[in-house]
Amino acid sequence: MIPFLARRLLLALFALLGVIILVFVMVRLVPGDVVTNLVGIDAHPTPEQLANLRRLFGIDLPIHVQFGKWFGALLTGDLGESLRTNRSIVSDLALRLPVTLELTVLALGIALLIAVPLGVLAAIKRGQTADYLASLFALAGLAAPNFWLAILFILLFSLQFRLLPSGGYVLLNENPLENLRHMVLPALSLGLSLAAATTRITRSSLLEVLNLDYVRTARSKGLSERVVVYRHALKNALIPVVTVIGLQVGTLLGGAIIIEEIFGLPGIGRFALEGINLRDYPVVQGAVLVVAGAFVLVNVLVDVLYALIDPRMRYD
Repeated sequence: MIPFLARRLLLALFALLGVIILVFVMVRLVPGDVVTNLVGIDAHPTPEQLANLRRLFGIDLPIHVQFGKWFGALLTGDLGESLRTNRSIVSDLALRLPVTLELTVLALGIALLIAVPLGVLAAIKRGQTADYLASLFALAGLAAPNFWLAILFILLFSLQFRLLPSGGYVLLNENPLENLRHMVLPALSLGLSLAAATTRITRSSLLEVLNLDYVRTARSKGLSERVVVYRHALKNALIPVVTVIGLQVGTLLGGAIIIEEIFGLPGIGRFALEGINLRDYPVVQGAVLVVAGAFVLVNVLVDVLYALIDPRMRYD
């Protein structure tokens, strides 16, 4: 296990390096920069003034020089400062990371609470009404974009019935109940698509396992269907489910950008979007680095979970 994890972590570092380089280059290919955003379209600065401002921000240097300086600071744990606010990127990310993590965890929890029981029910009741309803939910959930669900939930639960707030954020340690009320709609908007995908994979995986020889043997011994499904079949059926969830974490983190903007949540997604709009390069680079790092870490943890779920799996 340890040599395998060492190889995976090494590959993860190379993947992160590739993401860093790609993002560093791509944000600088977007027309405009922080200087043009600061000056605005109504101002008419001279070329000398623009050059002085770019020199002040350090964006007049060749791109490889800029990358070398930023990457050297990164190795010491310094992600730089915002070009607009002069605030430390690390400090801003530390404030915003708990919001995005809470949203992701709640969305993942909602997805699992819906998908696993529904997928199991659909597999057990194959070809019956419950199976058709579960398939309908899965198709509808996959077809509905999370931003559309977010708007629909705001119209329904906030404006029509006035049950939940339409935006804003309350710190968890200040008022847990209000925090949960503000996070329910964003988490539902983000988690239902994952629930739909997970329902389908749970159903198909469990159906495959239920047709294996050891399951038929368990049934021939007189074990109840409940024991056969939950004690023998479900554990092996969860391996593809864990894979899907690990891959979908990146989708959750990516979807958080739109959801946080719609609901006004001060998370990393909204922070990155503001950085993109304002061409604040250090903000975008820091936010993407954290999201990419979280995605890679989750996929490494998924590999570890394989061995815990299925003891037959070995890593050489």
